[in-house]
Amino acid sequence: MARKPGEPLPENVAEVPGLTKSAILLLAVGTKRASEVLKHLGPDQIEDVTRELAALGPVPEGLRTQVIEEFYAVTLGNKFASEGGMEYARQIVKSTLDHREAERILAQIQTTVQRTPFAFLQKAEADNLLTFIQDEHPQTIALIICHLPHHKAAEILVGLPMQKQVEVIKRIATMEQTNPEVVREVERGLESRLANMLTQSMEKTGGVPAVAEILNLADRSSEKAILEGLETEDPELVEEIRRLMFVFEDIKMVDDKGIQAVLREIDNSELALALKTASPELQAKIFNNMSERASALIKEDMEFMGPVRVSDVEGAQQRIVDVVRRLEESGEIIIAGRGGSDDLVV
Repeated sequence: MARKPGEPLPENVAEVPGLTKSAILLLAVGTKRASEVLKHLGPDQIEDVTRELAALGPVPEGLRTQVIEEFYAVTLGNKFASEGGMEYARQIVKSTLDHREAERILAQIQTTVQRTPFAFLQKAEADNLLTFIQDEHPQTIALIICHLPHHKAAEILVGLPMQKQVEVIKRIATMEQTNPEVVREVERGLESRLANMLTQSMEKTGGVPAVAEILNLADRSSEKAILEGLETEDPELVEEIRRLMFVFEDIKMVDDKGIQAVLREIDNSELALALKTASPELQAKIFNNMSERASALIKEDMEFMGPVRVSDVEGAQQRIVDVVRRLEESGEIIIAGRGGSDDLVV
C-alpha cells in the first residue's frame, strides 16, 4: 500500500511501502548515482519514485539504517543461497535476525535467488553494471563478464575504453576454469563496495531539494521527460522543483552572449534590486556585460536604494530567473553544465 502524502514515516522498516524504501535508497546512494538509476526506470516508475522522493521529508537515521540493512541482507542472502542452497541461507539469516524479520527477508530471497556466481549483479541494467565495475582490474571484469548472459556481457564490453576492452578480451580468451574460492572472494569484494556505497549518506533528507539536485545531474532529455510526466498530475510540485534546479546565483553559468540577451528583457530598477544580495562574482559578471554608463547607473541605484525587504529582493531575483529559464527553453541561451553544450555544432 502506498504511503499517503504528508503521512509520517514509520519507525519499523517492515511497515514501510516498497516505493518509499526505493526513495530512501536513492537518497542513500547520492544524487549522481540516483540520476543514473532514474535513466533506467520506466516512465511510470520514474514518476512514482520522484513524487515519493519529493514528499519524503526528513528520514530518521534509524529507519535509513534499517532500509539499507534490509537491502544488504537480501543481497547477502542471495549470495548464501547461490553458494550453499536455500537451507544454508535460511540458517545464516535466522542466526543473524529475529524470527519475524528473518522470515520476511527469506521470503524476498526465495523469489529472487539465482544459483549462479555474481547473482546480486544478474538483474542490474548494463549501464548501471558498467558504472559499478568499470574501474575494476581487467581480470576482475573478465571474470564477471564470463558469468553474465552474452547480450549483457557484450553491452558491458563495448562500454569500456578501447584499451581496457583489449585487456579484458585477452583475459577471457586465456581464462581457464576458475577456483570457486577465487570467484567467491571477488564477489565478497564487490558486495563490500556496494555496502560501503550505500552507507555513506546517512545524514541526507528527502524533499523537493533532493529531487532538484538529482535532476540537475541527469541528462536534459531524462530531466524533461520526468518533469513532463509529473506536470500532468502535480504542476505546482514541478514548478517548485524547477525553481530549485536553477537559482539566481546560477546565472554565473550563462555565457556573455546569453547574459546580454537576458539584460535586454530586464528593467534596470528590477536588476538593481535583485543584485542587492548577489555575490561579487555575479555582480561582476553582470556589469562586465553592460556599458560603463549603464553599469554606473545600476551601481548608483543600488547605493541610494536604502533598506529593502528580503522578500522584495527574492521576488526580483525569481522574476529574472524565470526570464533565464524561458530563454534557455527556447534555445536562445546556453547554461553551462546543464547539457546544452552537447547540442552545439562547432
